[in-house]
Amino acid sequence: MTSAPLINADRLWTRLMALAEIGATPAGGVNRQALSDGEIAAWRRVIGWASEAGLTPSTDAAGNLFLTLAGRDRAAPPLLLGSHLDSQPTGGKFDGAAGVMAALEAVVSLAGQGDKPARDIIVVAWMNEEGSRFAPGMMGSEAFTGERDMDAIRAARDADGISVGEALDRLHQAFPDMPRRPLGFAAEAYLELHIEQGPLLEAAGCTIGVVTGIQGKKTFQVVVEGAEGHAGTLAQRERRDALAAFAQVASALHAEIGAIDADIKFTIGRVAVVPNAPSVVPSRVSFSIDLRHPDNSVLDAAGARINALCEEKAPPCSVTVTPLVDAPSNAFDERLRASIAEAAREQGHSAMAILSAAGHDARHLAKVCPAAMIFIPCRDGVSHVEHEWAEPDHVAAGASVLAQVLRELAFAPPGIEG
Repeated sequence: MTSAPLINADRLWTRLMALAEIGATPAGGVNRQALSDGEIAAWRRVIGWASEAGLTPSTDAAGNLFLTLAGRDRAAPPLLLGSHLDSQPTGGKFDGAAGVMAALEAVVSLAGQGDKPARDIIVVAWMNEEGSRFAPGMMGSEAFTGERDMDAIRAARDADGISVGEALDRLHQAFPDMPRRPLGFAAEAYLELHIEQGPLLEAAGCTIGVVTGIQGKKTFQVVVEGAEGHAGTLAQRERRDALAAFAQVASALHAEIGAIDADIKFTIGRVAVVPNAPSVVPSRVSFSIDLRHPDNSVLDAAGARINALCEEKAPPCSVTVTPLVDAPSNAFDERLRASIAEAAREQGHSAMAILSAAGHDARHLAKVCPAAMIFIPCRDGVSHVEHEWAEPDHVAAGASVLAQVLRELAFAPPGIEG
């Protein structure tokens, strides 16, 4: 067992609850979507806490927030740790925010010890992890790792027609004196704490999840085009009803793709109908597809069937299927996973290996540096809801394990082998 606390658990919980006040919903959740006034306010609060401990803020063209504790060798690749501050429209207090605040607490506690780390340590809040306001998600980490072009990111628009570019410019205008980093830089390692967003840890009575990797994910935008018509005068046989075609397509997709095996996750999560009028035959339906599986071969085969099924079932309407995200399953760094498991053991926390069913920014960081994740339980395994909840003791335990692994890395010579 470690002899002294590695974090201040009360400070961590108090700050996490204070952060949840920004964008708070009447039902106890959080609506703090990417690049919104709420996220700008969250930046101000988190920057204030970081500045009190001597961390310096900076950003980049993608709207990622970096909070840096200077190390002895400023030229050495830094250690990164964090998550995201944006939420779903009816999100909870912990998704993303717990990871940022645990990272900040780990670094603030380290700074309070007075020993300067070997290299810079940077707390990061990635832009638009959720993808709720702007699709697809994880724009900040994808831009940072060079997986998505900034022109394409800036061109994406929300439901009100506001582009990411416009929202990013507004964010940067709110912090005119903040230093701007180049987009993407070498990192020694990346660590991320997150609630599990699933039921396995709670069911096992386990406090720490040592995340082995993240299951693969593909997303698509599908548009079915028909023709408008009067609901009272247009004969059924003459109709090109986009909603009826959508129903056929959706039914076929669920029947085939959704029944591949017990591990498949197939979701149609957003549907928009045009003109969406009670007495008009719908002319256009656009919808999203979210497809996930831990086996990349199964994922690829399922993804390949989507276009064929849509084209088969859409007539007499036309259909266009646009791939958005293609993120294969990945595995996290074995040495970092071992360090997390050992830290949990030394601190007396139960731990288990676990695959992440949800996507995280760590997926993209793992392609450019050693990366790992720590999971903590969430009540009933639920997330992306207003009653999302994690116990204070679990938040503290996860942050303490994170802090121990960080300290081991902070004073080690460069060169973590993947």
